[in-house]
Amino acid sequence: MATCQELLSFLLLHLVLLIMVSNLSNAQGLKLGYYHKTCPNAESIIQRATYRVISRAPTLAAPLLRIHFHDCFVRGCDGSVLLNSTKNNLAEKAAVPNLSLRGYNVIDSIKAEVESACPGVVSCADIVALVARDSVSMIHGPFWEVPLGRRDGRVSIMNQVFAELPAPFANITTLRQMFAAKGLNMKDLAVLSGGHTIGTSHCNGFTNRLYNFTGRGDTDPTLDPNYIVKLRQKCKPGDTRTLVEMDPGSFKTFDEAYFTLVAKRRGLFQSDAALLDDPETKAYVFRQATTHGSTFAKDFAESMVKMGRAGVLTGNQGEIRKHCAFVN
Repeated sequence: MATCQELLSFLLLHLVLLIMVSNLSNAQGLKLGYYHKTCPNAESIIQRATYRVISRAPTLAAPLLRIHFHDCFVRGCDGSVLLNSTKNNLAEKAAVPNLSLRGYNVIDSIKAEVESACPGVVSCADIVALVARDSVSMIHGPFWEVPLGRRDGRVSIMNQVFAELPAPFANITTLRQMFAAKGLNMKDLAVLSGGHTIGTSHCNGFTNRLYNFTGRGDTDPTLDPNYIVKLRQKCKPGDTRTLVEMDPGSFKTFDEAYFTLVAKRRGLFQSDAALLDDPETKAYVFRQATTHGSTFAKDFAESMVKMGRAGVLTGNQGEIRKHCAFVN
């Protein structure tokens, strides 16, 4: 009996190691200048097209960054968030957390531009990663080199979103587990949460904290009471349409103000407040708040590169989609 259990344990350990090695080797398949020979102008085409969009509509930077997050956290950075549902399958796009995603049309038009220059060469997953980087850098955020070579997945399943994508009401334990599953640590969690320095949220992403936190008509004790008063003026119970700035005053500019807000217990989501429930993430929040984000830009660039390697498909895996919303 013991021998059978030992064998089972050994096989399970072997399987886990195989998956880890496979993920690592795939991530190592990414490299800088990947399209240098096959589509030399790819990165400049994408950068120019992103600049055209962001210069006209700077508020699109946050949604374009968010598409990259939502892509990488479900099935890895494989462009699966871009796929449309079919008659027999509800795709990731159909999941509630993704219904508020914007910018698919931007990705589609940039893909069309790249396709006309180099048909069937550049993946949608790589375009998403580059557009996120370029959008952030164009609104005073950091610039980072993006290793490329991702291939596009052929699978997109709505229910996987709920299991893998961190929710705005997640606690620190759930956040730790979900980030660890993508090879990201507690520092990455604090750093990438700083992406909330740009963008807006619908009221229903946080109104439970204002009106009915534990089901007894109460408020979230971790949220600054003065801030609750301000938020209640904007959001009435049941409001699903009003948009609220995640980083009031500078929601169009990528800066460190988010950490100052979280330190003052004014983070909009429970997942923001949760950063104060772990010694490491709390220390990071206060360090950035008190040093005006002395290392935030550098840290964000590093964590984005790390996140961009999560569960990638490389080599002969997946495909290069002709249209981002459909498998070939």
